[in-house]
Amino acid sequence: MHIQGRRELSTLEPANATALRSPGCKKQGKDKVDNYHPRCSEECVRQKCSASEPGCQLTQNVETGGDSTNSEVSTILAQAKKAGLPKESIERAVAKGRGISLSGAPLQTFTVEAVLPQAVSTIIQCQSDNKNRTLKDLRLIVKNLGGTLGPTTHLFDRRGHILLDSEDRLEEEAVMEAVLEAGAIDMVLEDEGTTLSVSTEPNQTASVAQDIVRSLGLKLRSSEIVWVPKSETLVEAKDVDDGKQTLEEKIGEIEADSSVEAVYHNRA
Repeated sequence: MHIQGRRELSTLEPANATALRSPGCKKQGKDKVDNYHPRCSEECVRQKCSASEPGCQLTQNVETGGDSTNSEVSTILAQAKKAGLPKESIERAVAKGRGISLSGAPLQTFTVEAVLPQAVSTIIQCQSDNKNRTLKDLRLIVKNLGGTLGPTTHLFDRRGHILLDSEDRLEEEAVMEAVLEAGAIDMVLEDEGTTLSVSTEPNQTASVAQDIVRSLGLKLRSSEIVWVPKSETLVEAKDVDDGKQTLEEKIGEIEADSSVEAVYHNRA
């Protein structure tokens, strides 16, 4: 995804959206922000849904303390059932929001670092109730793709990423001051000015989101911590390096693992 109209707000390293990839949530039209969204539930992989889909919303709302008595969660539950989401998928989304698997075992969040062919470095964000099993699975997947596990986090920066929606078209100059005062690093208007994408320091993500919502009256769509490749570490890579699979297809194989939440890479 190539972001147009980016305007840096400070001399700090801006987020590089073209080299950031998160699986699953493939957005179209107003919701086209797929490079920033980690997978919220397994349904995102199978159905290529957006983060506004019931399964994803359900996980996010439960994560923030909602339950079946919460009106917003109840509405999402109703939408999920109406959309024909299987009962098991709904239960998995709720369990995921509570930080547990369907079996009740606690989910552990961790990252796996790997280098793919053409020196493309990746950070694989995982959530699993069996870390050793997931590491074994991913090691085999990466090996079969011609890559290897190895340190890569030094090639990336941690950034907070916030998405906010507006019913009306926003003007950059009008929101710039509020975003600056909130402490953001970078911002860009997307979807014809109806989506505000903001980059922050990781430890300021929540406070910046709250300040922008309060000052501009926007609706918070998502707030998360992502890995952004440092500009000097970006690599040029051909779409196909072995005559068989494209780089996107190889990343897709990693994403397909049920324990993988997101894959970030430094391809330019």
